[in-house]
Amino acid sequence: QVQLQESGPGLVKPSQTLSLTCTVSGGSITTSHFYWGWIRQPPGKGREWMGAIAYDGDTYYSESLKSRASISRDTSKNQFSLQLHSVTPEDTAMYYCKGRVWGRDYWGRGTQVTVSS
Repeated sequence: QVQLQESGPGLVKPSQTLSLTCTVSGGSITTSHFYWGWIRQPPGKGREWMGAIAYDGDTYYSESLKSRASISRDTSKNQFSLQLHSVTPEDTAMYYCKGRVWGRDYWGRGTQVTVSS
């Protein structure tokens, strides 16, 4: 059973960088054709796909966030991470990591991030 767990600070100040890590268990992030991504949901709004990293390290980003977002991975820890630069209060949201494994989606429980001074 693939499991994902987000971690990172729950409060970030405006203009700083939001950094989150997703730890994966029950499956390797380098297994062929597995994909790993980040999705967020601001309060009162729908989910927004932010970006993803593939099993081979290729990255993909939402057009609206590509200038500020960066996704990386640590294969030795079976983790992948999100950095979102120059955050504003509009980046306040529940952040989820997600894996697509053999065509099935697995979600982390999510972590609330608030951008506030």
